Amino acid sequence: MEMVTRLIADKPVVIFSKSSCCMSHSVKALICSFGANPTVVEVDKIPNGQQIERALVQLGCRPSVPAVFIGQQFIGGADEVIRLNVQNKLAQLLLSAKAIFIWSR
Repeated sequence: MEMVTRLIADKPVVIFSKSSCCMSHSVKALICSFGANPTVVEVDKIPNGQQIERALVQLGCRPSVPAVFIGQQFIGGADEVIRLNVQNKLAQLLLSAKAIFIWSR
C-alpha cells in the first residue's frame, strides 16, 4: 500500500495496468494523446504486483486495473476515464494536475 500511496503523491498521473489488458492499453493511449506522460505501473511485470493489486482493491478499484489517478485523486478505470473524455473534462483534470500545460480544442 505504501508504494501505491507514495507514487500517487509524487506523480501527476499514475496508471496501474496489466501489459495484456486491452482496456489498460486504451486508457494509456488516451491519456498520452493529450501530451501527458503518465507513470505506468504494469502490475503483471513486477515482483510485488499481487500486493499492489490488493492495495488497489482496498482503495476501491474494481476491477483492479486499469486504475487511474490524476492529481492524487482516484479517477477510476476505463469507463470513468472515457466518460470524462466524452464530457470534455479529462483535459481540464490533466491541466489542473500539471500533467499537461496547454490544451486547445
